[in-house]
Amino acid sequence: MGGVSIKPAATESEQAELAELRRRYIPRGITTAHPIVADHAKGAELWDVAGRRYIDFAGGIGVMNVGHGHPHVMEAVKAQLDRVTHTSFQVVMYESYLRLAERLCALAPGEGEKKAIFFSTGAEAVENAVKIARAHTGRPAVISFQGSFHGRTLLALSLTGSVVPYKQNFGPYAAEIYQVPFPYEYRGWSTEMALAGLNELFESSVAPERVAAIIIEPVLGEGGFVPAPKAFLEQLRALTRKHGILLIVDEIQSGFGRTGKFFAIEHSGISPDLVTVAKSLAAGFPLSGVVGRAEVMDAPGPGGLGGTYGGNPVACAAGLAVLDVMRDERLPERAARIGSVVEERMRSWAAEHELVGDVRVMGAMAGMELVRDRKTKEPADTETAQVMARARERGLILLRAGIHHNVIRTLMPLTIPDEQLDEGLDIVGEALADVAATTKSKKS
Repeated sequence: MGGVSIKPAATESEQAELAELRRRYIPRGITTAHPIVADHAKGAELWDVAGRRYIDFAGGIGVMNVGHGHPHVMEAVKAQLDRVTHTSFQVVMYESYLRLAERLCALAPGEGEKKAIFFSTGAEAVENAVKIARAHTGRPAVISFQGSFHGRTLLALSLTGSVVPYKQNFGPYAAEIYQVPFPYEYRGWSTEMALAGLNELFESSVAPERVAAIIIEPVLGEGGFVPAPKAFLEQLRALTRKHGILLIVDEIQSGFGRTGKFFAIEHSGISPDLVTVAKSLAAGFPLSGVVGRAEVMDAPGPGGLGGTYGGNPVACAAGLAVLDVMRDERLPERAARIGSVVEERMRSWAAEHELVGDVRVMGAMAGMELVRDRKTKEPADTETAQVMARARERGLILLRAGIHHNVIRTLMPLTIPDEQLDEGLDIVGEALADVAATTKSKKS
């Protein structure tokens, strides 16, 4: 395992003790998709404390695009640990932050000068993007989309367009937040209908002259891996420019090569004003950021932005190494190749099983929506959970998504070898076939 110190497999009593620690000391509000305690991981594989090996199609919720324990990332982190682990950028600067900002600005879509700032979590990036937009425009309102996910802090949660399980009874929520339908064609929302909904909002609820920003995921993440149509994004960009509204693109899950481009918004050809990043930015080290047009980023006055741990030196060193790996190993191109393999398999499953209602693929960001009836499109949420469980039994970690929790999604590391990709897809196919057969027999 390349120098990784591996403990002996835990006994049944030791595993039971860990389960009891979870039950006794961890609140029920934080769920865990799989009843697994990880011991170590490498590349696209993970081993639990009992010594069982799994192929990882979850990647820590889209965080491990360069894979677990990539040697270049680990070397950069170890070197930074020996130099300095924390100063707070607001007290003393350090080179890893400055170099990462330089490189991220060069990669961000759009022309002209850009600037970047770093934080620790995706929610922080979203909240600060809104602060920057409000400071630049002098306007209060922000528009997000139904089915979106932007984080769990108060403002980010207010922007999030899914109630269950995120919002619960955590309100009241932030003021001057408005939501409109996302163009989710499988669920009946075309580009034209979604744009009409936005225009209706302008006429009935908030004048466009009061809107600071519209924030959108180019591909809905937690909302079900739904790509926004190119035509919709083009018209949205034109509309925001017409009314002086900033366009914030949330690339927290879709960025860093996942869709076959460095950023998913690049598929549309449009240039956002601000981009939020996190997750695979630093290969598992807590790091997020906002990058955008320099004149917009400079709107808040000195002291208006920051955070004690934002842009930690070790995380920034990891981020620089991630960018090296993305470039040197051509991971966006690798994602496109992975996606073509995944799409072919998913469409073959759709032809075999009525349980598969829709397949949506952009690069290696693929979603397979399960339904009990293709005509009514009744969500098969229970069946989706069963597919995940049966895949786990066979040695594969999967995640689901969607406002109805009925979409199987793929977030495997982009460094995954072909044989492990095929092995994982074989397991998905077997688990899906098992559940589809059971569902069919119940109907008959």
